[in-house]
Amino acid sequence: MKLQIILEPSEEGGFTATVPSLPGCISEGVDRESALKNIQEAIELYLEPVADDSQFSEQAETVELSV
Repeated sequence: MKLQIILEPSEEGGFTATVPSLPGCISEGVDRESALKNIQEAIELYLEPVADDSQFSEQAETVELSV
């Protein structure tokens, strides 16, 4: 999976990395390399399934949608 990352210098120093397609997925690093490493970890955690994700009501259905 390829995702677009926005990497920008922070006012306090270092870099901030955000993933526009994953709301709230933000990380920082003291340099570009650490910011990219940290955002990769943040993406993995963001996408990691949690036990609550599989609990749906009996009326729930799965639907696929192409956009």
